[in-house]
Amino acid sequence: MSVRSIRLIGDPVLRTKALPVTTFDRELRRLVKDLTETMRDAPGSGLAAPQIGVSLRVFTYDVDDEVGHLINPVLGPFSEEMMDGDEGCLSIPDLAFELKRPEHVVAAGQNMYGDLVTIEGSGYLSRALQHETDHLDGILFVDRLDPKTRKEAMKAIREAEWNENGSPSTASPVIKESPHPLFGGRAL
Repeated sequence: MSVRSIRLIGDPVLRTKALPVTTFDRELRRLVKDLTETMRDAPGSGLAAPQIGVSLRVFTYDVDDEVGHLINPVLGPFSEEMMDGDEGCLSIPDLAFELKRPEHVVAAGQNMYGDLVTIEGSGYLSRALQHETDHLDGILFVDRLDPKTRKEAMKAIREAEWNENGSPSTASPVIKESPHPLFGGRAL
């Protein structure tokens, strides 16, 4: 197990749809352990494989002392009830913005051994499951913000100390490590 570098917004791997996992072997179990260790070291509440440069449909989470992982996740159904709250991301350090998400979601997928699993999440776990699955589809939480908040977020990203290039759309694909700790220690 090892702590891996976290990719920042601007890295193309974060905008690429991850590939399904088809082989459940020792290498996959090592990836899950590396994700978990990197997430805890950050510290964060979730981490998807693309965030460490691996384009596979795998993520880990640590919410309310529940640590787990999900491989090849499929989300739904979602509750009609929505929740408000700030959301942050280990790939967009030190920033968080208000984002509405469904209060409850069911996530189905596999564990590291290929067994089928289902996770029901409410509140912050629901937010984490949705956020991490978005990463696997090349979606960052800033993409889901309302237009006004997204404009503010993009300005904040351009002005962030960690963003050497000043623009997430033209940032160099050079791997940059995320400077932690993050906003409130609750980044996903």
